[in-house]
Amino acid sequence: MAENQSKATQASEPTQAPVLRPGRAADPVPAPVAADGGNSATVPARQAEENAATGPASEAGSGPGATAGSGENQSEENQVAGSGKPEKVLAESRQRKLRLMLRQCDRVLLMDFDLLAMNGWPDNFAMAEARRSRDLWLFSALIAAAIFLSGLTGFVPAWIAGGGFGAFVIILLLGIPAVRRVYTNKPSYLDLVITRQRMLREARQHVAHLEGSDGLIWQCARMADFNPALKNTRFSHLLRLSENRILSRQLTRREHVRLYLIYLMEAEKAYSRVQKAFFEGNQQAIDRGWEDVAAAPEPRA
Repeated sequence: MAENQSKATQASEPTQAPVLRPGRAADPVPAPVAADGGNSATVPARQAEENAATGPASEAGSGPGATAGSGENQSEENQVAGSGKPEKVLAESRQRKLRLMLRQCDRVLLMDFDLLAMNGWPDNFAMAEARRSRDLWLFSALIAAAIFLSGLTGFVPAWIAGGGFGAFVIILLLGIPAVRRVYTNKPSYLDLVITRQRMLREARQHVAHLEGSDGLIWQCARMADFNPALKNTRFSHLLRLSENRILSRQLTRREHVRLYLIYLMEAEKAYSRVQKAFFEGNQQAIDRGWEDVAAAPEPRA
């Protein structure tokens, strides 16, 4: 009787719609191992309920509000990129300028200080003393020759003329470098003149090697921002000669070579500062991710 009444009651109630339960996730998270089977069975059910609860919220977040938020983020990124672009262009221009300076002035490092300083240059005192010794030697030789010639004419006795001839021969022998070195170590006036000419010739050859076919110091003048001493007006004449490629031929005095050496020393200081600035700019470009700015210069042909 009771079973018939329950069946009649179920038949009289309206048919309920089927309940749709959420399925498993696309990438299921492995369920933690529980102590008993009941807890492990409830974990997937809880995850399913959470997925069903967050579903409408995620759909609401993907609406117009989310689109506006993404648009604002994109505009901010564009502004950041736009503000970084001028900095990148300026950094690239600066690095290109520094590379050009380093490439045009790298021959400064080939400078031979001892050759251009000419430390063994005979000073004016040594030249004057050697000139006085030379004049004394010439005067003595002339006196001895005059006595000998006077004896030939009978103006003086023969024995005096013979003594004058012997003195003349001895004085001439003392003028020979190999004989003169026997009794003195002082160089003659001719030796000092030859030494000066040799040192000046070697210095001019070295300057011609440094200047090359394009000139050197007039190209180093653009490094004046790193060393204001390069702007000194006393170097202006040398810069014009270097620009006209005739500098080595115009260095006819030691003062000119020393002035050229001073300019090279100042240019070497500026070169080291330019090199330091170039490396620092390279490091900053690498830190910011500007690989094209930090690219190495092309090898010279």
